Amino acid sequence: MPAIVGSVSIINIGSSAVFHIGDVFSIQPLSYARTFAGAGSFNVGQNIAVYNYQNTTSVNDSDVIDQPTIGSL
Repeated sequence: MPAIVGSVSIINIGSSAVFHIGDVFSIQPLSYARTFAGAGSFNVGQNIAVYNYQNTTSVNDSDVIDQPTIGSL
């Protein structure tokens, strides 16, 4: 159903985000990521103390494809 849209201000759109104005049947954003992080990497807060003197992040990944994304649209 058509609509009248006023001014739109876009500050930031991520790499796998979708911004759409108007009629649409289906929107399917597709993204994939592999993240390796050591101990205490994703901690959030104001007063965090992480004592990790010997940190090793193992990134040995023997498979080539974790989850195929071809044909998932």
